[in-house]
Amino acid sequence: MGATKAVTDASFASDVLKSDKPVLVDFWAEWCGPCRKVSPLLEEIAGEMADQVTIVKLNIDENPETARTYRVMSVPTLTIFKNGEPVQSIAGAKPKGELVRLIESAL
Repeated sequence: MGATKAVTDASFASDVLKSDKPVLVDFWAEWCGPCRKVSPLLEEIAGEMADQVTIVKLNIDENPETARTYRVMSVPTLTIFKNGEPVQSIAGAKPKGELVRLIESAL
């Protein structure tokens, strides 16, 4: 990971819910093929849009509490949080353009 940041159940509130800018959370798992396809796209976007959005990754196997709280049923699930609230979510691997549109819709 470079431009994205790993978050945990313990750091979720401070890193995501209390962030002063929108946060895209990538709920992922090590065994998930589509997650590996989305990861480099998120790294690119995180570098390109760092001043507008924070992109974080939460491993659902290592952090089941947060995944359960937000009812993550499949991975990857990408959820935008703004002012501490989830505002939009998509599941599955998506092309970069669709990911950027998701982010821009929350800005």
